[in-house]
Amino acid sequence: MLTTVPYTRDLVLVGGGHAHALVLKSWGMDPLLGARLTVINPGPMAPYTGMLPGYVAGHYKRNEIEIDLVRLCRHAGARLIFDKVDGIDRGKQELILEGRGPVAYDVASFDVGLTSKMDLPGLTEYGTGAKPLDAYAAKWHKFLHQVSQGELAPSVAVIGGGFSGCELAMAMAFAMRSIGVKPSVTLIESSSYISGGGNTQRKILAAMESLDIRVKTGVKVSEICLDRVILEGQAPVMAAFCVSAMGGVAHDWIAQTDLPQKKGFIEINGQLGVCGDEGLFAVGDCAVMAHAARPKAGVFAVRAAPILHYNMRATLTGGRRKTWYPQKNYLKLISLGGQSAIAEKFGFSLKTKFMWRWK
Repeated sequence: MLTTVPYTRDLVLVGGGHAHALVLKSWGMDPLLGARLTVINPGPMAPYTGMLPGYVAGHYKRNEIEIDLVRLCRHAGARLIFDKVDGIDRGKQELILEGRGPVAYDVASFDVGLTSKMDLPGLTEYGTGAKPLDAYAAKWHKFLHQVSQGELAPSVAVIGGGFSGCELAMAMAFAMRSIGVKPSVTLIESSSYISGGGNTQRKILAAMESLDIRVKTGVKVSEICLDRVILEGQAPVMAAFCVSAMGGVAHDWIAQTDLPQKKGFIEINGQLGVCGDEGLFAVGDCAVMAHAARPKAGVFAVRAAPILHYNMRATLTGGRRKTWYPQKNYLKLISLGGQSAIAEKFGFSLKTKFMWRWK
């Protein structure tokens, strides 16, 4: 005779980021009796950001770069709520949602990523941020279609010379070449150099030069207009499409809570727990480690997932938590528009097609 174990504890995962996706996979293989698992995410899919440049370049379809949360939740026996969390009542142990009543938790974890910095004048009206994916993807594909129809000039400006900005510049140049037009792509960076060590920089610059991408360093943007980017002390850059890759910022709602934080990012300890709160965890780009700050990179969320899973179960069962020791050096993979990529670690870099498949 089958019996049902009543739920006595609630574990809630806020966001469908990389770490939470891996937790769902592990939970489905070894569920905790008596614990109800809930996932809260705005939609049924979550993007795998490492594949974004390949999607922009046209190498992948949209469904190939997304994590199917419905399928994962079914595997894990979890309920999935389509909504956004915009607050928390830690006294009542409740998460405040935009579109429905609060959700109670015994243990909760945040893996909500970050959003684009949109503080440049005109960027909201005439440009887009690289994140969130939905907004950027919709505007990019509309622009690409208009370019293919001869309705808009194939001119693009990318603001930000980090790895993500370089990747997107090359991906968009490759995509426009693939539809038979000659693109005009300009990368604008306020510092005197783009990201990467000397050898990596040279490889990236060579790859961008092969795609006829102009690189402007040591230049500040003052305003985004309908068809151009206004620079301080230089001639404007003509651009029918402008994307900002200046780096991400924390979600506004986090700053409005009483969660311990640094610049809007949730402060966590070595066990991935929110500082000062035994029932809360945070992981990925929305979190910052109080004792070992690391760059915002997906590799850390992936590596943290097993520890997060273990420690949340330990908290639910009264067990002992493990400490996570994130690596100081990690492999960086930079896609180059086509199906090749550069790998960088310990100051050394290598360019091969195999690295693109690995990414």
